[in-house]
Amino acid sequence: MADTIAAISTAPGEAGIGIVRVSGPGSLDIMRKVMEKSPEDIEPRHMYLAGAVRDSGNPLSETIDQALFAYMKAPASYTGEDMLEIQAHGSVVSLKKILEAVLDTGIGNIRMAEPGEFTKLAFLNGKMDLSQAEAVIDIIQAKSDLSLGIAEAQHEGRLSETVKEIRESLMDILAEMAVGIDYPDEDYEFDDEGANSELVNKLRWVLSDVEDLLDTADIGRIAREGVKLVIVGKPNAGKSSLMNAILGEGRVIVTDVPGTTRDTVEESASLGGVPIVLVDTAGIRETGDKVEKIGVERTTQAIASADMVLLVLDGSRELDEEDNMVLNYVEQMSQERMLVLINKEDLGSSISEETVREKLPDARIIKTSLVGKGAAEAARRISEEIGEIFELGNIKPSEMNIITNERHVRMLKNAVMNLDEAINMLQNGEPLEVAELSAHYAYDSLGKIIGEEVGDEILNTVFSRFCLGK
Repeated sequence: MADTIAAISTAPGEAGIGIVRVSGPGSLDIMRKVMEKSPEDIEPRHMYLAGAVRDSGNPLSETIDQALFAYMKAPASYTGEDMLEIQAHGSVVSLKKILEAVLDTGIGNIRMAEPGEFTKLAFLNGKMDLSQAEAVIDIIQAKSDLSLGIAEAQHEGRLSETVKEIRESLMDILAEMAVGIDYPDEDYEFDDEGANSELVNKLRWVLSDVEDLLDTADIGRIAREGVKLVIVGKPNAGKSSLMNAILGEGRVIVTDVPGTTRDTVEESASLGGVPIVLVDTAGIRETGDKVEKIGVERTTQAIASADMVLLVLDGSRELDEEDNMVLNYVEQMSQERMLVLINKEDLGSSISEETVREKLPDARIIKTSLVGKGAAEAARRISEEIGEIFELGNIKPSEMNIITNERHVRMLKNAVMNLDEAINMLQNGEPLEVAELSAHYAYDSLGKIIGEEVGDEILNTVFSRFCLGK
């Protein structure tokens, strides 16, 4: 007999509502046991307001909390099993007591759920495939409009449909190859160049579809991890003011004392609906201070890993030795992903765009003042530049597939490698059996994305990322 599992599904802490979730064959009997004055006939998918108690059959049992009870009969539930949800006030104490009351019933081999076990049951019971299940955790962890939109599209099955269509096309090719292997003297002749070319062309079409999916992985990485924006410039140029302007809060200390930022300061946020990781850095300059020297070293490391560099110059003063040191360093980088902010325009302009372009001819340049309304305008301009540089303006997650999951990326890369091998083998006249084997490996790799041909190790790894109760 299958176990019945239970857990608190809402995050710990005070809230207006909290949910205890139960799944398994004992769900209905547990509802009767912990629901005060339970009606004789409980209708599935109906809400019942009643007291949550430790033992409804005991007249001395005290009410833990007033709650809403809902029973979902299999298979019309999230997990595909009988389920019970108890919605009480979001008190850590009351939810814990209700969970204890559920577990104390001993009904249906009741036990605590493991992390992600409810969603794992949904996958095992055919309520969703593996890519849809993985999208659940992406929805929970989404930090921007972009990441949420992509996760919702995957949860609805858009990626699954595409992968299944590609596999169907590849299966047709595998069937054709199998005929050629089993009946070499029949209608299918694969030794002559024409027959091989036909198979090669079909495999190339499949390869193109897989590569199209894989090509979205860069945008997927941005949606998952955020655009890493590294702010650089000499001390007191306005780097910390820029970071605060983008974050909309006084996260970084801002003073007129050079060198206030002695280490990299990293924050995550959403800018224009796009996730970003903002890194404020120490200035790049010669220094005898050991602590500040370490900060400069970390600045150079941050720049090397940046998706985009925001170079801040104090526009109220002419370029000096420290400015030139920074410019000399960053001019070695790709200027297509560099935005120069000539700051402190309110104090006068001593640095022209032409002067900057002598060092950075291809960089994007804006003049700004990071005080008052200028801070919000600078943040807006940076958001526009991010959208243009990373071509985010035309991305519509509800209408396209975007690969955000590292496991999916690995499987797609495996499929590309195997399809390339199969194509090369056919072109080089190698035995059809060998080419068919490589094509079949590609088919299996694609299947692992949606949960076919996956072992317990992969499943345990996937669902271990989930929180308890989901």
